[in-house]
Amino acid sequence: MNKTQVILIVDDETTIRDVVRRYLELDGFRVLEADSGTHALDILREKAVDLMLLDIMLPGVDGFTITRSIRHQPEFQENNAEIPIIMLTSRGAETDRILGFELGVDDYVVKPFSPRELVARVKAVLRRAIATDTPDLAQRNPLTFADLHIDRLQRLVTRKGEVVSLTAKEFDLLWMFAHHPMQVLTREQLINQVWGYDFDGDDSTVTVHIRRLREKIEPDPTNPSYIHTIRGVGYKFDPS
Repeated sequence: MNKTQVILIVDDETTIRDVVRRYLELDGFRVLEADSGTHALDILREKAVDLMLLDIMLPGVDGFTITRSIRHQPEFQENNAEIPIIMLTSRGAETDRILGFELGVDDYVVKPFSPRELVARVKAVLRRAIATDTPDLAQRNPLTFADLHIDRLQRLVTRKGEVVSLTAKEFDLLWMFAHHPMQVLTREQLINQVWGYDFDGDDSTVTVHIRRLREKIEPDPTNPSYIHTIRGVGYKFDPS
């Protein structure tokens, strides 16, 4: 029997939580609710969830701080460090989206939104998360390139023997590159394969994630050894 997936809604507007909860429950999800950032962090310390719908503007602790906390603080590493996050926000500025993606947000939905569309996005993000957690046989073996070691099953990356802390999307992006060495990949290809065909963002998302990835795996991020920019086309992973 399939496990019922748990969605955490974090929003200080009761009406929004009520509407979204009803639509999610109609689709068979179990729903938890938090009306503040502090309340959300308390829930995440105690319970494992499958996805979080997170407002940016919250009383006390905002959505960016929550994301930063669960991605980086040790107390969340066992259960919720890599859960998919969809931001619910009335702030549609590019700078907000870029900051969110840098912190590890998976998708954005700008208020006001259609509850049906939101549920569709939840399902799409969960499908991608499940797909990346269950690689086929051809992708089970770890890959090693010089001082860089990538283990798909453990979702573990080490460089010179030291663990490299990557967000879920950073890992998926690196794995995509590592399985296509010396192949030039366009931003569109990367978005389709890593974020999914139904992703509603733009190619600046790829630029941000690659910059962050270079900062973590490259000996000199300003002069990359692994991930090279092919101007006007995309990027190439060069393990040599």
